[in-house]
Amino acid sequence: MPSHNEHAPLPRPDHRIQAVLWDMDGTVIDTEPYWMAAERRLVLAHGGTWSQAQSEALVGAALPTAARGLQQAGVQLGVRQIIDELSAEVISGLRRELIWRPGALELLQQFSAAGIPQALVTMSERSIVQDFLAQLPEAYFDVTVTGDEVEHGKPDPEPYLRGLQLLGEKFETSLDPAQCVGLEDSLPGITAASAAGLFAVLVPNATDPGQGPWRRSESLRQLSIEQLNTWLEQINA
Repeated sequence: MPSHNEHAPLPRPDHRIQAVLWDMDGTVIDTEPYWMAAERRLVLAHGGTWSQAQSEALVGAALPTAARGLQQAGVQLGVRQIIDELSAEVISGLRRELIWRPGALELLQQFSAAGIPQALVTMSERSIVQDFLAQLPEAYFDVTVTGDEVEHGKPDPEPYLRGLQLLGEKFETSLDPAQCVGLEDSLPGITAASAAGLFAVLVPNATDPGQGPWRRSESLRQLSIEQLNTWLEQINA
């Protein structure tokens, strides 16, 4: 699917934001209930016990990490099998109902209209991402990075560094990570975005990482190009 921004220029000089890199699960769309339900069902099917706290501990983590956590809870399957079972259940949930995080679609549209490049950087695998992209009203993302396409998942910065690299290649430019926004909802995600040097913005959802070396917004509805530019100007002042 061609990108909506395929031939768009990088932002004009009055836009400090060079690019926006989005997490998917829990940030753009609310898939966390699907993941948590899938984890619980799989553990119970193997005779184990699973708590809300255990689910919350896996929010934002790389899928192999989550799979090993389920193995420790008694799931007698290999890591690949666990990932496949969880992913299939999440895809089924997405096809039943795609739940947008409040303000996400409007913010995607705002960045797109301004010609600001956007990347999707997620720990979900390509199978889930393709299903999600097929349901979008427009192709907002210029590049995508999935969990099965990196060696080290979040909280490692590799996924976001890869997103920056792909955007730079696509637009034939060198991006300054500090002028690129990273939007996240989880501790592994916001840690990865910060470690990649992005201007990291936390919008908590299923879990709340609290304060840290990042900006915080209680909702995507509170964010805009103007607000983000103001924050960047304050840092660079």
